[in-house]
Amino acid sequence: MDDQAAGDGSSPDLCASAPSIEVRGLIKSYGAVRAVDGIDFSIAPGETAALLGANGAGKTTTISILIGLLVPDSGSVTVLGEDMLRHRYRVLGRINLSSPYVDLPRRLTVEENLRVFGNIYGIKDIPRRIGELAEELDLGPLLGRPSGQLSSGQRSRVALAKALINRPEVLFLDEPTASLDPDTADRIRTYLAAYQARENATILMASHNMAEVERMCSLVMIMKAGRIVREGAPRSLIEHFGRTTLEEVFLDIAREKAAQ
Repeated sequence: MDDQAAGDGSSPDLCASAPSIEVRGLIKSYGAVRAVDGIDFSIAPGETAALLGANGAGKTTTISILIGLLVPDSGSVTVLGEDMLRHRYRVLGRINLSSPYVDLPRRLTVEENLRVFGNIYGIKDIPRRIGELAEELDLGPLLGRPSGQLSSGQRSRVALAKALINRPEVLFLDEPTASLDPDTADRIRTYLAAYQARENATILMASHNMAEVERMCSLVMIMKAGRIVREGAPRSLIEHFGRTTLEEVFLDIAREKAAQ
């Protein structure tokens, strides 16, 4: 898949479909700190979107609510047409999360870990699915290795394999190419774009790699102090701020040089 296709995370009929993810009035506080402060957004089926922000902006809290790990103070979250606050178990088998910062059981081998998650998601032919992922993500040499002995880059690839074990319709990605060398990172981005196009999957990613976001995403939402302060297509945001890259836009917002 070429860069243009990879960067266009949408299909022509997106607007005709109900959102895959819809968030309204979401609020979450930790004591006196409001981590998420009344945000609203929606992501169409087959769209790749990015939730950006500095550390502490509220990205991780938001994604944790979206996947059902946290309960908000107020607001609503709908994923694949289901209310995640009331009926999340109806949809958990159709979504997944990849994060290199969530450790798998370290004593289990990569293959054993993938088998565990295959069973959790009710995959019918687990060995076949593991074989497919091993080939697609070049994991063959790692399958027999204990997860605790993997490098950071290898953990990123295994985390992605875990997240794809159930062929999710909605995929949440936290720094999907963290610690990967440029060649492997490029291959992973191309692979994810092909997966999204093939499955019409919806992807929501958090990344500090602005070039990656420009390439993969059709919608960017930038958070600051728990609020979404800017959103739009990468090119539209770049033009609005009179910049040449999304990274420059991000720095302007972080440093409060927002365009009027």
